[in-house]
Amino acid sequence: MEMHGRANVMNLPVHPPVLPMLAKRVDTLPTGPDWIYEPKWDGFRTLVFRDGDEVLLQSRDEKSLNRYFPELIAPLLQQLPKRCVLDGEIVISTDGALDFDALQLRIHPAASRVKTLSQRTPASVVFFDLLAEGTHDWRQKGFSQRRERLQAILAKAKPPLHVTPATDALQQAQDWFQRFEGAGFDGVVAKAKESPYDSDKRTMIKVKHERDCDCVVAGFRWYRKSSRPAIGSLLLGLYDESRVLQHVGVCGSFPMETRYELVDYLKPYRKGANEHHPWNNEMETDGSTHRRPGGQSRWSQGKDLSWEPLRLELVAEVAYEHMQSGRFRHMAQFRRWRFDKKPEDCTYEQLEVVPPKELSEIFLGSR
Repeated sequence: MEMHGRANVMNLPVHPPVLPMLAKRVDTLPTGPDWIYEPKWDGFRTLVFRDGDEVLLQSRDEKSLNRYFPELIAPLLQQLPKRCVLDGEIVISTDGALDFDALQLRIHPAASRVKTLSQRTPASVVFFDLLAEGTHDWRQKGFSQRRERLQAILAKAKPPLHVTPATDALQQAQDWFQRFEGAGFDGVVAKAKESPYDSDKRTMIKVKHERDCDCVVAGFRWYRKSSRPAIGSLLLGLYDESRVLQHVGVCGSFPMETRYELVDYLKPYRKGANEHHPWNNEMETDGSTHRRPGGQSRWSQGKDLSWEPLRLELVAEVAYEHMQSGRFRHMAQFRRWRFDKKPEDCTYEQLEVVPPKELSEIFLGSR
């Protein structure tokens, strides 16, 4: 993705590109009167720059998203101040919940495909911070002041533009943490009322959902950055209702010493693993729902996705944040081996399903 338009000559008090302010993860929300809480949206982080007829949707890695979300340009021109810089999240909602898979489909090289998807599953923008308006740079103002001004300039905003709900009541934030997960939210973010906008610094606080799951360890990938054999990640599987082992993700982020130890630990389970392994065939191209590791896509171009099978005898308890479309949205974290659990008992049935919460109800509280 490249910068498009005249972004580099925009006449704004805050010039693109700008790195967004970040959050650090903690286990519990901070308490006290000095904090404002918001739902944590699961979408594409974007900084929106507008200077007259020019609009730039800048991604977190400083690239333009304009060509991938063409349906947002007109509403932004119609509803934003003539000159401003806002921080927010591009999201897509399907069936009353955030749909990250639909967002990923937008990053497509064919403009015709992007256009079709923009009409079929149009995106929205949820704003949660203000960096600049007119000739004024707001970044050194406290967040509560920026939030108040953001609400004022978007008081009459209509879909697909929204302002995120926010509260300084801890009880309300805890309620959001529980109720909004069904709509695809990651958790809750806390921001200090007097904090400035610190680009590329983890000054916000986030608390994310985390659950446990017992998975079959059906394979592994080598760690490529070591001069000696080391394990990079473990490939995880769950049995569906048809007793088919589906690849649901990986767990990794092991200390180096553990990566070396796993080589010897897994060695006995490699013997004969190729025989009758459910993942040893190529990915189906007939629309089958049997998910295996190693499938190439435009997201994995250039990546080494080769893997080694293991006999289906090991069970690992892992921690995960969110499951979408039958797989973990992010890398799971290894907790422990479960020698007391049979691999065939590792099914989707063990997963807690959170009832959907309609996004329309959530947006009602954003004014």
